[in-house]
Amino acid sequence: MKTFPHFLLPKPLLTALLAAGTLAPALAQTAPTTDPALAVPPAAAPAPPAAPAAPGPLTYYGFVDAYYGFDFNHAGTNARPYFLYAHNRQNEFSVNNAILGARYDNGRVRGSVALHAGTYVSANYATEDPVLQHIYEAYAGFRPFKKAWLDLGIFASHIGFESAISKDNWTLTRSIMAENSPYYESGARFTYEVAPKLTLTGLVLNGWQNIRETNQGKALGTQIQWRPTAKVLINSSTFYGNEQPQDSLKRRRYFHNFYITYAAAQRLNLALVFDVGKQQSAGHHGYDTWHTGSAFVKYQLAEQFSTTLRGEYYYAQRGVFINGISPAPTDARFLAGGTSLNLDYLPTANVVFRIEGRYLRSENAIFQHDNGPSRNYGNLTTSIALSF
Repeated sequence: MKTFPHFLLPKPLLTALLAAGTLAPALAQTAPTTDPALAVPPAAAPAPPAAPAAPGPLTYYGFVDAYYGFDFNHAGTNARPYFLYAHNRQNEFSVNNAILGARYDNGRVRGSVALHAGTYVSANYATEDPVLQHIYEAYAGFRPFKKAWLDLGIFASHIGFESAISKDNWTLTRSIMAENSPYYESGARFTYEVAPKLTLTGLVLNGWQNIRETNQGKALGTQIQWRPTAKVLINSSTFYGNEQPQDSLKRRRYFHNFYITYAAAQRLNLALVFDVGKQQSAGHHGYDTWHTGSAFVKYQLAEQFSTTLRGEYYYAQRGVFINGISPAPTDARFLAGGTSLNLDYLPTANVVFRIEGRYLRSENAIFQHDNGPSRNYGNLTTSIALSF
């Protein structure tokens, strides 16, 4: 085949060929590197948020209820009427109840120990051993089988709609019926959850609100709590025992507490409470009876404000229990009733500021005024309660 010298090629074609031969090595030198040391790592994926720690079996809690009360036409004393134990001081700043405690519950074993102090403790625990007066609760328990608990020690009473912790009550002060039924008990408590809406409790106790035993007998108690619907709670509690001192004639006591609560609307809640008790009279000639009732209407005014109206009465034949546990046949009966209205403000979820006005009227002149005994009694009470 005939060839041609390169100088005979067209000049444009010769220039293109020379350029291609020169660029080839250069393009080979700029190929992407595969050296790991020189490679840029990809951006790391964001770490998932840490899961919240599961609550442990041991928890701590506290409560402080500081208050100021004022009685109208009060006598020269700072004490309120003898049958009131909570918020029972007037014209002084004080602490009704301050509690600090710890609870343990791992699902199989549980227990609690808490101490308290305040004017409520001084009044309501006055007859207890000084070593035991400042125990709010101290009990230990376990599950003998599924859905059951057996506890032994000192714990809150199974009786009543109201408790010793004011923030849990619809009203600031306690009704007469709550003040004169047990706030606390000591003994053995067996609780069984029959169904999610039904719980049964049986108790063997030292007595009617006493930590130390006062005689050789034991008292019995029961409680039934039933929620037929999400809006209704029905409670029935009973007590049976002899509360006379060891050297006195036995006087058996039978008592029943009943209450029902109803969430009538989103902002409106209602409660009705009724107690009836009987105790053998002197010489066992029949029974002395007392019965008492109260009604509550609670209304949520706004997110942080609510109000509760309460009406109540208390009747005790021969003044049984409220005036003494061993009334004589000639003792006068006790009959009193009244109403109260309170306003609650919750600046945060664990603080409540409350103010309440209360009026009571009795059949006999049992209230001490600055100008002598009277059938009428009125007061104002305000409180700030903190819980944690």
